[in-house]
Amino acid sequence: MKLEVLVSAVDKNAVELISQMHIATDAVLVNQCGRYAYKTIEAKGGSVKCFSMPERGVGLSRNTALLHASGDVVLFSDEDIILTSDYAKKIRAAYESLPDADLILFNVEVAPSRRTYWNREIRRITYCNYGRYPAYSISGKLNALRRANAHYSLLFGGGAKYSNGEDSLFLRDCLKAGLRIYAHTACIGREQERESTWFSGYHEKFFRDRGVLYHYLYGKLALPLSLRFLWVHRKTMCRKISVGKAFRMMRAGVREARGR
Repeated sequence: MKLEVLVSAVDKNAVELISQMHIATDAVLVNQCGRYAYKTIEAKGGSVKCFSMPERGVGLSRNTALLHASGDVVLFSDEDIILTSDYAKKIRAAYESLPDADLILFNVEVAPSRRTYWNREIRRITYCNYGRYPAYSISGKLNALRRANAHYSLLFGGGAKYSNGEDSLFLRDCLKAGLRIYAHTACIGREQERESTWFSGYHEKFFRDRGVLYHYLYGKLALPLSLRFLWVHRKTMCRKISVGKAFRMMRAGVREARGR
């Protein structure tokens, strides 16, 4: 089983980043750095295809890496993820134990304030529980992803028009295509703490962007689920902006996405 790590980076030195992330398999590194270039770097355990490009946007970066991938299994990752020394062994073992899996979502350690999930059991991912997983937790069989025409939205994420959510849209589209997704308890890395590339507070743009995302995720259920989202997170997100105003912002985002 050939494993390939797909890395999205911005203005990084490729050789230093490969070492910093502890990449020990084949990889595709897409570096958004203001110029076009390509080179191959022979690293510990594999070959890294390095693409430089001036265009910005994490969705574009991930799609570019996916386009040039050639592994049996790919793992999406970011420049601030440090992989464990045995990440390849854990990923291969997981796919061997779950032969019907098209995608497997792994644990990655992050700061408690940023944690949105932690897999405590191996389980199937469905429409009820797919929305909490970041891109760097996602791995998948390349042939299955290509059969499903899976790709990341260019509207959401760092460098795009709207804040975040490209990872949730990606998993939703994989589910719609009939791909089988599992959560797994193996931890394959940790995140280095740094300033977020998209989050700058719970302000009007945050809520409006979330409304746009909810339209694409939930369609006709976008408004009631927006209200539920705000009520559940009101103590954290609505300290400066009231629940009522935040809901109006999310509703404006839903209308914007609908084109009216």
